[in-house]
Amino acid sequence: MPQDTSPPVLGSYTGRIEGSGGTRLVVYEASGMQPGTECGRIEDWVVEHGAALTGLLDTVGAVLVRDCVHSPEQLSEVARHVGGELLSYTERSTPRSAVSGGVYTSTEYPASETITQHNESAYASVFPHRLFFACFRSAETGGETPLADVREVTRRLPSDLLDRFRKLGIAYHRSYREGMGLTWQETFQTEDRAEVERYCAERGIDLTWTDYGLRTLQCGPALVTDPGTGEECWFNQAHLFHVSNLPAATREALGELFPEEEMPRNATYGDGSPISDEEMDRVREAFGACTYAFPWQRGDLMVVNNLLQSHGRRPYTGERRTLVAMTGQVTVARRADGAAVFDGPVLADRA
Repeated sequence: MPQDTSPPVLGSYTGRIEGSGGTRLVVYEASGMQPGTECGRIEDWVVEHGAALTGLLDTVGAVLVRDCVHSPEQLSEVARHVGGELLSYTERSTPRSAVSGGVYTSTEYPASETITQHNESAYASVFPHRLFFACFRSAETGGETPLADVREVTRRLPSDLLDRFRKLGIAYHRSYREGMGLTWQETFQTEDRAEVERYCAERGIDLTWTDYGLRTLQCGPALVTDPGTGEECWFNQAHLFHVSNLPAATREALGELFPEEEMPRNATYGDGSPISDEEMDRVREAFGACTYAFPWQRGDLMVVNNLLQSHGRRPYTGERRTLVAMTGQVTVARRADGAAVFDGPVLADRA
């Protein structure tokens, strides 16, 4: 969608563009109706206007529909209509709880903590195409789910940094210990070591069983090209995994306990060479410069193209309940010229 084009009116919902710093969001509200007023089944509206919504997700990257989803079952049905079969949350990096039928709680971190901008499961070999966030209780203060368009993030990063990351890629290092983040049993959702070994072998994850649990190493690209827009996207979680993402006191304490290769999480270049704190700071600055957030309202549904838009969470006070469903498995393929490209059945008609 061109920058100056208004989104189409879809049935009884009128759209507008919001955003800042190069990140845009399409917002739909029921025309001339008070919040909470019945405006037909949102599931029927989604089915009728699915093609238009998909087009907006493939260009702008995120759509917010106000006052439309009011139960986990409704969230599940809407997600299925838009994105197909709901995905399970596997190869976990943060704590979540299953609610029902492919619907999960959002990341269960303490309310005082910020969740850094990230593309869902960008560290993994398989990741979701679309994310469906629904607000069932908004916080008293804060608790927004900010967005940042990773195409804009890429444009804000210096060329020498991009060249380095493009050439070397990212190595994600994880050590699983009881009491230090997720255990390997929680991450892989099994107690069977042989099943973990099969899973890792199928996805090119190096693993080592240790006296404290498990250590894994997984490599991936730093930049991936979207087949629809043709734009290269900063698509990784290096800045989130890197030890510089820890509070200084926590990093120092962990550094006294473990060698760097056995920290709970860390990121290096794909060849094992260290990524500097200064490089990660540049990445965080780029995300910060193009982050856009809005206040949640009960009943809100936000659908995000995970390939184009990152998300996070701001600290909050009071009670907050946001649920999420995920659809569309995507992988990364290598073109003849060596470039990494998003790949998968849901993208076949966009290449």
